Amino acid sequence: MAAVVADASCHRAAARFGVSVSSASRCSERFRDGGQLASKPMGDDHASKRLEPHAGRILTFYSQEPRLFLHAVRDRLAEQGNQTSASDLSRFFVRQGVSWK
Repeated sequence: MAAVVADASCHRAAARFGVSVSSASRCSERFRDGGQLASKPMGDDHASKRLEPHAGRILTFYSQEPRLFLHAVRDRLAEQGNQTSASDLSRFFVRQGVSWK
């Protein structure tokens, strides 16, 4: 970061430290905007947490038909106007302690 602050271009700083130009640019921007040198946290699931308000309905589907596939649950939710994915539902069920094994 000192290299960019000292007026080196992001291209030169990236080459010097062996990172991509886009990484150097994002880091430089983050430092200019808020003084942060650390990279942003990676990962974390945000989408499946939006299913929590519908937990009762989803768990009812599961209790009525325990062998229901994730795609079928997704389709039932879509019929009621709640769009989601099978992978979001999978993460939701893991958080709920539901397993098909």
